Amino acid sequence: MSKIFGGLGLVIVIILAIVAYSGLFIVNQTNQALVLRFGNPVRVATEPGIYAKIPLIDNVVMLDKRLLDIESPPIEVIARDQKRLVMDAFGRYKIVDPLLFFQAAGSVQVAESRLSVILNSAIRGAAGQMDFASIVREGRAPLMAQITDQVNREGRGLGVDVVDVRIRRADLPPENSQAVYQRMQTERQREATDIRAQGEQAAKTIRAQADRQATVIVAEANQRADEIKGDGDAETNRIFAAAFEQDPDFFSFYRSMQAYQQGMKANSTRMVISPTSPFFRYLTDPSGNALPVPERNTPGKPAPVAEPVAAPASAAPAAPAEATPVVPAPAEAAPAAP
Repeated sequence: MSKIFGGLGLVIVIILAIVAYSGLFIVNQTNQALVLRFGNPVRVATEPGIYAKIPLIDNVVMLDKRLLDIESPPIEVIARDQKRLVMDAFGRYKIVDPLLFFQAAGSVQVAESRLSVILNSAIRGAAGQMDFASIVREGRAPLMAQITDQVNREGRGLGVDVVDVRIRRADLPPENSQAVYQRMQTERQREATDIRAQGEQAAKTIRAQADRQATVIVAEANQRADEIKGDGDAETNRIFAAAFEQDPDFFSFYRSMQAYQQGMKANSTRMVISPTSPFFRYLTDPSGNALPVPERNTPGKPAPVAEPVAAPASAAPAAPAEATPVVPAPAEAAPAAP
């Protein structure tokens, strides 16, 4: 009998422990609890700790105290200037009144669905009061503030506080975006064409000015070169004249040597001229006074007149002023006059 009572007591202790454990619940720092008795809320626990409830009668619903998300799908709205655009937004909210939240929504999923509808309606109403340019440029911040205030006012009936609403994207619809991009591309191409035309015109102007300046500079340089060359030729003639006056014989010898050097170059000179020509007098006599060698002539046959043979372009310059002109004659010609 004692064993039976001992086993029964153990079972009772275990049952009591289970009942006691089921009569306690823990609230974390990130949660808040709503105690329901037969489906009716009886108590709200917002502070972290251990709380008691009636086992098997009371039910505890945990609600998050942290910021929760509201996701709004992309919607198409019409601005005040009758332009369509696609807007995508999201929000942040937190549950501030668990009892009202439970009574109005019942669950987080239902509350988020209702808040999403409120957010879409607020976006459409606020976007309809602004122009398209203001929405996509400088008016986005006031637009988000207006949407946040409206959603927060309507969300208070659900026991929530909407902290912030942000617009992810505010663009034209795809079919309008393509037309806008096409127009922008056409305008940029036109601007590029105008800029290239202006650049080509400026380049032609610069080239014309540069060519004119180059022509003027070359003409002035040629003029200066001719002046310097003229001065050099005059100085050369003066030096030659002074040298001739000092020693005419040496000057004649020097000019003849220059004529030999220029006129008898290897593989470039051919001459038909008498060896006794005065042109070669310094080759036959260093003093330049060599007598011509008498040439034989056939009796009764007149002496032919020798024709000069033109020398190449690189032939020797003219003989000195005081030298006897070079007259070539064949070997059978009459004796040249001394």
